[in-house]
Amino acid sequence: MSFIKTQDGTNIFYKDWGSGQPVIFSHGWPLSADAWDAQMLFLGEHGYRVIAHDRRSHGRSDQTWIGNDMDTYADDLAALMTALDLKDAVMIGHSTGGGEVAHTLGRHGTGRVAKAVLIGAVPPLMLKTANNPDGVPMQVFDDIRKGVFDNRAQFYKDLSMPFYGYNRAGATASEAIRESFTQQGLMGGIKGQYDCIKQFSEVDYTEDLKKIDVPTLVIHGDDDQIVPIGTSALLSSKIVRNATLKIYAGAPHGLATTHQDRLNADLLAFIKS
Repeated sequence: MSFIKTQDGTNIFYKDWGSGQPVIFSHGWPLSADAWDAQMLFLGEHGYRVIAHDRRSHGRSDQTWIGNDMDTYADDLAALMTALDLKDAVMIGHSTGGGEVAHTLGRHGTGRVAKAVLIGAVPPLMLKTANNPDGVPMQVFDDIRKGVFDNRAQFYKDLSMPFYGYNRAGATASEAIRESFTQQGLMGGIKGQYDCIKQFSEVDYTEDLKKIDVPTLVIHGDDDQIVPIGTSALLSSKIVRNATLKIYAGAPHGLATTHQDRLNADLLAFIKS
């Protein structure tokens, strides 16, 4: 079990496997580094050093009362990269983790980074506002907060259905994957996960995206029911310089699991390119 201690004394758990060019992963809400197992095993076997951390208040990291905000998430990730002295790294983020990658690059620069990948990522802004009329209404996020507060276990179990597209006609749900999703969510702390809802919904990452100056691959499923593609990838891929957009037809939000072989191949090709 590997941890770093951040400036405020929080212990951040991370996995660090293999050797070679580093690839560092940021997971989605409310999951943990384990959500990246298929990608880490695949890229590790192809000669890369693969690293994934549990965001504070998620997984095996400390559950904190304060600091559950995107500025601190980015500082934690930058601290991990500094502690491991990562250079020429590829940063990969899914969903909220995509916001974390974007904000880390916007806040701390790209000096240690060669490339970035945003998968089903929340940038530039999920929330519907006057300037973002196609965004998701606040009521949706208030309902998420209520679900987490009232019965977190049931909410996560139910969320796994649209997350993986298992609620679509003809889809075959994996109960084991649904259980894993629920278990990963329940490993984290309710306070931090509750706070994080605001971070993936209300934070505007536009200025962060403008600062990314490394080649960036944007991957999104066009049947993503959690982070609609129209308010995310279709916009962020136009804001980021040197961005390449790949749309997975019919893919859900949790495509790292449902489309793992295709995603693994695309990641490997992009890293090698």
